Amino acid sequence: MKYKLLLIFLLSTVHMHGQEKPKMLLMDVNMQIEATQAVNDMYNFRFAEAEVKFNWIKRQHPDHPLPYFLLGLSQWWKIVPNIDVQTYDNALLAYMDTSISLSEKMYDRDENNIEAAFFLAAAHGFKARLFSERREWRKAAFAGKNSLKYLDKSKGFEELSPEFLFGDALYNYYREWIPDNYPALKSILWLFPKGNKELGLQQLREVSNNAFYTRTEAQYFLMRIYTDENQPAKAYQLAKYLYETFPDNAYFHRYFARMAYAQGRIDEAEEASASILDKLSRNMPGYEATSGRYASYFLAYIHFYNNDMEQAKSFYKKAVVYSEQTNAYESGYYLASLTALGRIYNKERNYTEAEKYYNVILDRAEKKSDAYKEAKDYMSNKNRKQRRKAEAGV
Repeated sequence: MKYKLLLIFLLSTVHMHGQEKPKMLLMDVNMQIEATQAVNDMYNFRFAEAEVKFNWIKRQHPDHPLPYFLLGLSQWWKIVPNIDVQTYDNALLAYMDTSISLSEKMYDRDENNIEAAFFLAAAHGFKARLFSERREWRKAAFAGKNSLKYLDKSKGFEELSPEFLFGDALYNYYREWIPDNYPALKSILWLFPKGNKELGLQQLREVSNNAFYTRTEAQYFLMRIYTDENQPAKAYQLAKYLYETFPDNAYFHRYFARMAYAQGRIDEAEEASASILDKLSRNMPGYEATSGRYASYFLAYIHFYNNDMEQAKSFYKKAVVYSEQTNAYESGYYLASLTALGRIYNKERNYTEAEKYYNVILDRAEKKSDAYKEAKDYMSNKNRKQRRKAEAGV
């Protein structure tokens, strides 16, 4: 998932200036107790159970933006395992629009309503995130602008709740991260106040430790940031925690398998990957071809280095199939699987099969890639003639 400028709008939680601590459903301890199981169910991909509870909250508070926002968040997590899936877009946008409409009514009655500002920024932020993923840049910019409109009101009330720190944290980090990774956007970013990456990370850690509604979102971002910042040990620890806390969350499951594999924790990677394929075979929510590609590749690699070539070939082939199901032709795991199959079959002197996989690489890979160069060399006329002579026993 690529982070672009519009990520500074994501969940831009805010809090407004005032003297008295307001009464908010967002900070109501009894509501948090009632919502705990539902929120946990949502992050554990038990969406039906979670949405029953969210709808109950909606019946209890029909004019409040909270239940509609939670229902929208539930749609978002249905999208996360494969961001290209658009099945849930309309439902997400409808829930966020309702949350915005109800928040605007609250805000119109009182411009110092912290809760209204929180949901206005958060819901607009989610819309901006979705539109940016769909490359609908005008809509994304409009939603992001609406979200940012409330960010200026976010100073001075951090002590009320760590929920309200989340937007500041994301802004502080990504305002500085974006120009380092997307230099073309520097000409736009001068319009925005400077951020502070270290402060952003500190704030995200505080939210991840102390918030209720935004805790897991903060942990999700920290996990990805630690990966981007080349801190794999920290990313692994968070991935392991999230997977163990929400074992049926397909995204956390996949990320944990990936980090365990990267850390050389082969037993953990093998167990997690086998579990992914098992859940995929049982059609559990969120387990689809993207997760299958990751898990199959890890298992293939493990079996290859255990010298179990039949199992390695089987899993490499699965990785290829899962990649093609999602049109992930540029995926490193896809090309690596094709290359590995070509090499294995060549070593087995099954040149026809080897050539089949190398031909796919020639069709799919970038010409500057190592995979393409290897395939081109393998399929050169000179090398093909040598293989035919070897097959003929000449």
